[in-house]
Amino acid sequence: MSTEPYIAIVNGAAGGGRCRARFDAALKRIEGRGVEVKTYLTHAVGHATELAREHYARGARRFLSVGGDGTSYEIVNGLFPEAHAGETPTLAMLPLGTGNSFLRDFGIEHEDAALEALARGTTRGVDVVRVTHAGGLLHYINLLTVGFVTRAGDLTNRRFKVLGDRGYLVAAMIEIARLKLASDPILVDEQPYGDARPAAFLTFSNSQYTGGAFHIAPHADPTDGFVDIVRANAMPRLAFTKNL
Repeated sequence: MSTEPYIAIVNGAAGGGRCRARFDAALKRIEGRGVEVKTYLTHAVGHATELAREHYARGARRFLSVGGDGTSYEIVNGLFPEAHAGETPTLAMLPLGTGNSFLRDFGIEHEDAALEALARGTTRGVDVVRVTHAGGLLHYINLLTVGFVTRAGDLTNRRFKVLGDRGYLVAAMIEIARLKLASDPILVDEQPYGDARPAAFLTFSNSQYTGGAFHIAPHADPTDGFVDIVRANAMPRLAFTKNL
């Protein structure tokens, strides 16, 4: 087991602003299990990416994301593509944010389970998905969405973060009421997908969950080298609600 300290990147604003205080309490438990941690707080959107990139360049290879899925997303984008040129980093997660979807794929839904996994030092290799888009390059480990799921997530972040998992449900109901359908033709492995009908949403899922407990891609596996495409075509709002 490596004795290198973890670079803990803490998003104090996560979890409705409660993350910082919760981490202060968790840190005593972490250090009590013999795990060394160096803590860095984020101060703005994108700061976690900068911190991860900076410490990877200095030789750090073990990182701890403290917050939610958005925090780990930023850290992943700080580690890649830099990590392609060197040793693969380890990213531990302490789910103190709002959604905490990614860890559910590994049976970790609460802080205590995450702390136990961190203390054991158990690791699993996972896929990192690279996306080239009009504005540049991004990397993710959970999912990329187009349409309804994106709008519901954005509304949650802007208005309902303080409600936790329930906030995503509230946002989803609002977005169902004003549901929009778009045509998003795509290529898969450089070949036409073959279905350009208007859709409520498309997800490109590396893991199974989004918005906390929404089991959006039940067959996705973040370790199998594949991305699962989930598409919801046009349907009545009541049927859409029942599917959610």
